[in-house]
Amino acid sequence: MVTMKSPVTSLAGIGPKKAEMFAKIGVHTVGELLRRFPRAYQNRGDIRTLAEAGMTGDYCAMMLTVGTRPSTALLKNRMTLTKFSAFDDTGKCEVVFFNQNYIKDAFALGATYRFWGKLIYQKNKWSLTAPQFEPFTGARPLPDYVPVYPLGGGIGQKMMRATVGIALASLDEVQDVIPEVIRKKYNLLSLQDALYTVHSPMNPERLAEAKRYFVFEELFLFALSVARSQKECTGEKGILLTLSDADMNAFLSALPFTLTDAQSRVLSEIRKDLASGFAMHRLVSGDVGSGKTVIAAAAAYIAVKSGYQAAMMAPTEILARQHYNDLAPLFSSLGIRVGLLVGNMTPAKKRKVHEDAARGELDFVIGTHALLTESMQFRAPALMITDEQHRFGVKQRAALAEKGENLHVLVMSATPIPRTLALVLYGDLDISTINQLPPKRQKVSTFLVDESYRARLNGFIKKQADEGRQVYIVCPAIEDTADDEDEGGQLVTMGGEVIDKKPLRRAVEYAKELSLAMPTVSVGCLHGKMPAQEKDRVMAAFEEGRISVLVSTTVIEVGVNIPNATLMVIENADRFGLSQLHQLRGRVGRGAYKSWCILVSDSENEDSLRRMRALCETNDGYRIAEFDLAQRGPGDFFASEESNRQSGEFKFRVASLCDDTELLSSAFAEATRVISQDPELLAEENKPLKEACDAFAFAGKNTLS
Repeated sequence: MVTMKSPVTSLAGIGPKKAEMFAKIGVHTVGELLRRFPRAYQNRGDIRTLAEAGMTGDYCAMMLTVGTRPSTALLKNRMTLTKFSAFDDTGKCEVVFFNQNYIKDAFALGATYRFWGKLIYQKNKWSLTAPQFEPFTGARPLPDYVPVYPLGGGIGQKMMRATVGIALASLDEVQDVIPEVIRKKYNLLSLQDALYTVHSPMNPERLAEAKRYFVFEELFLFALSVARSQKECTGEKGILLTLSDADMNAFLSALPFTLTDAQSRVLSEIRKDLASGFAMHRLVSGDVGSGKTVIAAAAAYIAVKSGYQAAMMAPTEILARQHYNDLAPLFSSLGIRVGLLVGNMTPAKKRKVHEDAARGELDFVIGTHALLTESMQFRAPALMITDEQHRFGVKQRAALAEKGENLHVLVMSATPIPRTLALVLYGDLDISTINQLPPKRQKVSTFLVDESYRARLNGFIKKQADEGRQVYIVCPAIEDTADDEDEGGQLVTMGGEVIDKKPLRRAVEYAKELSLAMPTVSVGCLHGKMPAQEKDRVMAAFEEGRISVLVSTTVIEVGVNIPNATLMVIENADRFGLSQLHQLRGRVGRGAYKSWCILVSDSENEDSLRRMRALCETNDGYRIAEFDLAQRGPGDFFASEESNRQSGEFKFRVASLCDDTELLSSAFAEATRVISQDPELLAEENKPLKEACDAFAFAGKNTLS
């Protein structure tokens, strides 16, 4: 009996060696295999004639009839060559295979096959080399879409497709995560049907139904986690933290600027929470540069002046160090002791921070996930702050809050998000919005250009560097990789979008190109696969001005504050979501210098162009978010970033395809109803749900087996 929990070795043909290959990509069970969804599909339903295929110059599907019997010959280099002629109404071609002797018995004279390959004209004839093929009998339709999987561990598409096929054929009845009454209410497929469909869709409509199931499932489990967290937090007693207006004014007077009206309003909301006697659970949402950090600092000041300690957790060492460098001098001038704790510190320095915090000799500790270790203890903690909320899951937030009793929790997010969506996503938090930028904040002029502007753009990059300014260049890929044999042709995503086949700018290669083209300019490269120490070294060099042009992936979306950076160039801008583009643009315009953002794209997709033009028209992150929600649905707000996240954080895999706001609302409404009726999910019908929810929320992952 094969279940979702069975090891992959329970499948025919998977021995220890292949199991080891699958383990390298995180696949140990049948469930993990079947939830490794295709990243795209070859559109083999788009049949081309030989005449049309010869004009495309790319992989495509052709329906051809075998015109001659296959023959095999031994070549001089000991290779074997098997070939035969095939034809359709528009012409004929030679089909060629190397070192596949069995092929001669796979084709019958006069039979029709669907081929997938690239037609090439050479030696005065058309040839098709090593194509994939399927016999066509007309008895049953061939699938229009053939899956293309994310690979690794030495596994090829052929092995992955075959193994998934065996798993689907061997699988016994699958227990649904979503209760049947909810599935029927929203006309959702069963989990078993959804799994079969997502791996072998017969048509776009059925694929859309499978996508809808998995989107709902992921949102529903996330909503359950939020609802359970809200249930646990509601009405908790909190440490009483009060501050006189005179003491608050001392903090505000130490700032080199005056708070905006929006900042003052949010600070008042926080002061009210801290003095209420109940534990604060508040999200501060604000656009890039709106001044969230100073509000968090004010909250920490209130905690310390009330006789307690505070901590702030940032998602990266770069950001933690930036917060420390910005805030330590301010707090020092107010007589408050600040410490830094990051993974890259020496054991002795970490131990010193641990000891000082435990003795109460540090008032405020700023750090990364290192704050979550058991050795990090506080003498009198009262307030825990997490920066960049979207980088942390429920598990991390809960672990930080467990550093003491009745703690206040403040989380910050620089992702502008429509309030209607925020109320759903952050239902366990009260929400404050800083919807006003400081008066001196630079407006970043944004332009959309295509490849024809390349020479002028390079000249502008060099001009900025020559004038002493700094430049970010963001690429959608890290480095060039060998093309997979199945990568060619028109690919369609699970969301129904045709993948633009235009070449991607890759950070590593592009950095080398720029270094050669601009020998007098210092060019650096940064991406998520680099070791943490190397990333910190490169970012420090950029921060100190020793690197003028930084070619990077989206790892810099949340990064250090570089007032000297005046130009952001985003290559293949159509590959990024609108909200993500806005976040990237927020890396510049932070100083006194005029700043620009250049979107580079050759896309002809009207939806993509509309999105990018919207970014050119406004710098208001909330207007952009509303536009994104209206155009693409809520999915873009869940989109996973480059895989530089720490393990254990939420990574929405399927919800990023959600284009239906109503589906999101329904998932949250049902989660709220289920929790209100069965808070601990102990009812018999909810046991599978509890197991899945626990795995999703508290193990910090969304792959269910």
